[in-house]
Amino acid sequence: MTTITLTVNDKPVKGDVEARTLLVHFLREQLKLTGTHVGCDTSQCGACVVHVDGRAVKACTMLAVQAEGTSVTTIEGLARGDTLHPVQAAFREHHGLQCGFCTPGMIMTAVDMIRHTPDLDEKAIRAGLEGNLCRCTGYQNIVKAIEAAAREMKRSA
Repeated sequence: MTTITLTVNDKPVKGDVEARTLLVHFLREQLKLTGTHVGCDTSQCGACVVHVDGRAVKACTMLAVQAEGTSVTTIEGLARGDTLHPVQAAFREHHGLQCGFCTPGMIMTAVDMIRHTPDLDEKAIRAGLEGNLCRCTGYQNIVKAIEAAAREMKRSA
C-alpha cells in the first residue's frame, strides 16, 4: 500500500491505495464521491471526467498514485453551497440530460472546454464532446446548455 495526499474539492485528503488503484475508484470507494461514474472501463465514455490541476481528465485512465500532490475537482466540488455552477444550472435549465448517468462527465468536460475556449460555437462543442458518450439524447440539449453556460460565464467574467 502507498499513502497518497492530495486536495479534493478544496479539502486536503489522504488515503492508502494499492499501486493499481484507479483515481475513479479512489474517489468513489474511499472518498465516497460517487458523482464520478464508472461507465465503460475503457476510457471511451467520459462518465468519469474530473479536473486534475484544472484540466479535464478521465479518472479511469489515471492511477490514484499519479494524483499525489494534485488538486482534483469532482462534480460534487463545482457548486458553491446551494448555488449551482453556471454549467450545472444551464444543464438543468436546458434539460441537457435524460437518465443523468453521463451528466457529471459532460458537465466537467464542458467546464474545461469553456474555461479554455470561452467563444465556443456548436461545431467546437460537438468536437469537444467526442470523448463523452450519451446513450439517451441526441446531444442537442447538451449543446444548447453548454452554449448558454459559455455565454453566462463570459458575461460574469
